[in-house]
Amino acid sequence: MGALAERSSRPLVATAVALAAAGTLLAGAAPSPAAACAGYVGLTFDDGPSTAHTPALLSALGANGLRATLFNEGQYAAAYPAQVRAEVSAGMWVGNHSYTHPHLTQENQAGIDSEISRTQSAVASAGGGTPTLFRPPYGETDATVRTVEAKYGLTEIIWNVDSQDWNGASTDAIVQAVARLTNGQVVLMHEWPANTLAAIPRIAGTLAAKGLCSGRISAGTGRAVAP
Repeated sequence: MGALAERSSRPLVATAVALAAAGTLLAGAAPSPAAACAGYVGLTFDDGPSTAHTPALLSALGANGLRATLFNEGQYAAAYPAQVRAEVSAGMWVGNHSYTHPHLTQENQAGIDSEISRTQSAVASAGGGTPTLFRPPYGETDATVRTVEAKYGLTEIIWNVDSQDWNGASTDAIVQAVARLTNGQVVLMHEWPANTLAAIPRIAGTLAAKGLCSGRISAGTGRAVAP
């Protein structure tokens, strides 16, 4: 009787062991979010904030699990401080994009200083923290611009890939531009083009397919790193 009970229990034990092993395999097959990131890229959006575009941008980014660096103009940060706070609350990072978006290389040093310093104050006053990243309008820079950036402890961030969304690029073209990113690189986008907003879900899918995650931009290196 005891032997029969032992033989009868063996299939149950084997089944239990098999289930436990399968559970271990399944657990191992489900990577943590960190393990799923083979690298990080910097998604950047210029020219905000605004009541017309910022809420929709933040909603789309959040719904698709993306974070971004938003280079704000000081004049708009001062006009729409609630949107700056919303950017931070949504987990985004806020950078300095000058106060009025001039061609800084055509300004004297005092004019450059005014553009940068007033934006530092406007973003901070709005609740966006004191920016550590600066994107010169049009990507135009020179030694004088960099001298003023250094005065305010700012790291200049240009871009590796230009989405051309400012130039009427289609949603397909914007997605294709983002697909060119590799680990650590930064893409230029803007918050106001409708095609950019439409591209965000596909951008999320494109990055995921490449094992890339949206990261923050390091003030030390200017490259995208883990948040």
